[in-house]
Amino acid sequence: MPFTLVLPDGFQYLGAAFASTIWLQVWQALLVGRARKAAGIQYPRLYAEKAEEEASFLAKKFNCTQRAHQNTLEQMPLICTATALSALKYPTFAAGALGLWTVGRVLYTLGYITGDPSKRQARGGWIGSLCFLALASTGTYVAGALALGH
Repeated sequence: MPFTLVLPDGFQYLGAAFASTIWLQVWQALLVGRARKAAGIQYPRLYAEKAEEEASFLAKKFNCTQRAHQNTLEQMPLICTATALSALKYPTFAAGALGLWTVGRVLYTLGYITGDPSKRQARGGWIGSLCFLALASTGTYVAGALALGH
């Protein structure tokens, strides 16, 4: 039986915002592969050992690059859920915030892959954190409003 789904105005922008997260992860995975090769860290090892990192700056850079990608993967279920919930009432805001989160993650990654973990936030990674907080708060508000019938 066919049904009609009515989406709020602005919902069409979510596709581009979600697509940006796909390309973010592809880019980060390529960076990890390049850093892995440069450091000589063989699969299936996830990280260089501490002794390797202390002996080779390339191993440290690999660990930082891998960690930037891993941290993004850890956040994906949360950011996607928060975005989807927020978009039920505020789709344009949700799409914009997710797109800006992706920009923040790019800046975070560019800082982290320098091999100096302190640069992950200093170079603009905090933008992603603010966007996540905004989406998590909005998503929680929307979920509560829907549960209460508003």
